[in-house]
Amino acid sequence: MVLLHIFVVAETRSNKIIDHSLLKETSKVSGVVSSSGEINQTRRNITVGDSLFAETTSNNNSSTWVVSPLGHFAFGFLPLEDSNHFLLCIWYAKIPDKTVVWYANGDSPAPKGSKVELIDDDGLVLTAPNGEQLWKTKSLDGKVQQGFLKDNGNFVLLNENHQGAWETFKHPKDTLLPSQTLEKGERLSSRFLESNYSEGRFEMLLQMDGILSIHALNSPSAYANENYYESRTEESNTSSPGTRLVFEPSGYVYVLRKNSEKYNLSTWSGASTDQSYFRATLNFDGVFTLYQHSKSLLGSDGWSAIWSQPDNICLSRLATEGSGVCGFNSVCTLGSNQRPSCQCPKWYSLVDPNDPYGSCKPDFIQGCAEDELIGKEDIAEYDFEMLINTDWPLSDYVLLKPFTEEQCKQSCLEDCMCAVTIYKSGNDCFKKKLPLSNGRVDVGLNGAKTFIKVRKDNSSLVVPQAKVNENSKSSLSLVAWVLFGSSSFLNVMLIAALCMSLFFIFQYKKKHRGIGKSENALETNLRCFGYEELERATNDFQKELGRGSFGVVYEGVINIGSEIPIAVKKLNTLLFQQVEIEFKNELHVIGLTHHKNLVRLIGYCEAEKERLLVYEYMSNGTLASLIFNKVKPEWKLRLEIAFGVARGLAYLHEECITQIIHCDIKPQNILLDEYYNVRISDFGLAKLLKMNQSRTNTAIRGTKGYVALEWFKNMPITAKVDVFSYGVLLLEIICCRRNVEMDLEEEEKGILTDWACDCYSRGTFDPLVKDDKEALDDKRNMKKLMMISLWCIQEDPSLRPTMRKVTQMLEGVVEVQPPPFPSQFSRHSQNP
Repeated sequence: MVLLHIFVVAETRSNKIIDHSLLKETSKVSGVVSSSGEINQTRRNITVGDSLFAETTSNNNSSTWVVSPLGHFAFGFLPLEDSNHFLLCIWYAKIPDKTVVWYANGDSPAPKGSKVELIDDDGLVLTAPNGEQLWKTKSLDGKVQQGFLKDNGNFVLLNENHQGAWETFKHPKDTLLPSQTLEKGERLSSRFLESNYSEGRFEMLLQMDGILSIHALNSPSAYANENYYESRTEESNTSSPGTRLVFEPSGYVYVLRKNSEKYNLSTWSGASTDQSYFRATLNFDGVFTLYQHSKSLLGSDGWSAIWSQPDNICLSRLATEGSGVCGFNSVCTLGSNQRPSCQCPKWYSLVDPNDPYGSCKPDFIQGCAEDELIGKEDIAEYDFEMLINTDWPLSDYVLLKPFTEEQCKQSCLEDCMCAVTIYKSGNDCFKKKLPLSNGRVDVGLNGAKTFIKVRKDNSSLVVPQAKVNENSKSSLSLVAWVLFGSSSFLNVMLIAALCMSLFFIFQYKKKHRGIGKSENALETNLRCFGYEELERATNDFQKELGRGSFGVVYEGVINIGSEIPIAVKKLNTLLFQQVEIEFKNELHVIGLTHHKNLVRLIGYCEAEKERLLVYEYMSNGTLASLIFNKVKPEWKLRLEIAFGVARGLAYLHEECITQIIHCDIKPQNILLDEYYNVRISDFGLAKLLKMNQSRTNTAIRGTKGYVALEWFKNMPITAKVDVFSYGVLLLEIICCRRNVEMDLEEEEKGILTDWACDCYSRGTFDPLVKDDKEALDDKRNMKKLMMISLWCIQEDPSLRPTMRKVTQMLEGVVEVQPPPFPSQFSRHSQNP
């Protein structure tokens, strides 16, 4: 039991004051226990004159004022890290870590002994022990009579007419809760840090034009930088502006537009609040995330992220006039949880050691004035620290081309303003000056080399000469003569032995770890595994998960801080040249991506002629094994899978920093994790397009039955080839059968795309899902998906929608119009 000093002051009609009570809080939120052991009912509401003091016991527990009827939420004081200051806030009462969902005094933490009181004219008023007012409610509608906490987490003040005078849902901080809305002009403000509740660097706003936006702020002013996230993406002419952001009790989040249109922040379909808590938080690092916590796992750290926006904040252009998600001179890297981490480059350190997301300062003296002291010609004072695929894109001040790498470095050495130079694309040299902003690791730079200029002597500009007396000099000379004169033979032998040892160690590591440097060595931020390490992880490649033309996939377990299941793709060394191309293409392409619907590449192995790729393990196998089965999966699951594949492709085509055409979309390349979430895999045939490039010419790639007509016509290849493949895949998901099944008795049903077109021409799709009761019961959705698939397999690429448009049609944001009938040539061009 935890003792709490809760001082409740209530004024009765006879103006008598109830005595202070020393109460003891039990683990049950339904009541408190007095010092005598008597159980009293927990307060459900407060009235004018009631107050609470910021006090804790020796266990630094919370001071609870009111609890919601079912005990889900509590309102009161929580101690901050120093235990001498408190936050007036609302938190989840049943979760041990007391996750905060609303707070009052983030910028003015309350000292111990502060008091919050309910006053009729001012509502809630928070004062420090010295009488200073720290915070109070604003914009009250009438005189306050009482307040209570609802089970949805909303604290409401009522006026004398028993109407709402003020509520926390209308004054949100960094978190939205189910049933809460965000109206035009309303906003969320992030914290400064996870444990610092001061107003942070990011803001989410539903603009007056109806667009939901997230942007960085330039503190301490309120200047907002350009939006790095907006709810509008390729809107149709029929789309209307947003009216409010809605967070449904199921956890489904969307922008409601006029005419009841919805712009979904995610196609996640929601779940039951009976089993889970949900919250949507603008995190201190600028990522807006929907979290879920199982109510059956309240004793563990059970918050899990369901989706987040943006997908990769490190690559977002956060601030043209600011530092970005990380401070100046820092580098942002996206973690596996879709959250960024910041790091200072070598020879740089944090300005504020307590702010890991803050700015970095050079630990050496650099500048034009300092260079004058040592002489401009003495460039030997400087050296370079090299990084790969690291950039501060808004800090360029000059571009030199064509330039060699050595010319690029030499130019920076001779330029007192140059702090960093980046050499990329074979002849481009970008020079950058301090402070460096919006730093990030970006594998889309294709192995660009970043050279950070540092002074060799980092201690001071002028190094004082140490004085040594003559006797000491003589002694040192004598020792040196003994060591290097009389024992020169022994010294030579010692040096030779040392060199031989280093040589053998290097050769051993090169052979067994596959990390020897060569002109073809891979430059990547992915983990490089040793071959023997992967042999152990897969138990000598025993359990096979699947195989293809380029190799075999094995199951394994690897320990990288903790044991995690992995899938190891061992490429076929008999086709070494082709394998080498696929290996490097897969590494390069997947390194560009950070999306929940794309498979995550953990690392690789490159040892002699062995080439292996290490992926996260997908426990539910491929989509092919799920839908090409005697038992059809649930219709709702199939819809979610179709949405997931579309989202992943839309990201590759439009949201990734370099456009990626997958070129081999088929059920065998769609993986499913333990929750049946989609992961697009196998990027070995993928084609990259530069930002200003929309098409390419290349040899035929892909799998028969899923290949678009333009491959056979020697036409330029665009992202629309993936749209065609998706159309075929969508039909297979709907009908739970392969596109080509030539052993069927009814010949007209042998090719699924042809059969679907024939059904469409007859005005019905029912025969395609004849025995599928769930699909027939949801005929409206089934027909919509069938029409989307026919749009995708149009012969003319210009008639096919983009994958972004496909996702909007799937989500119901864009109405699906009847598609034109695909031509016979398109339907039969690639099928037997």
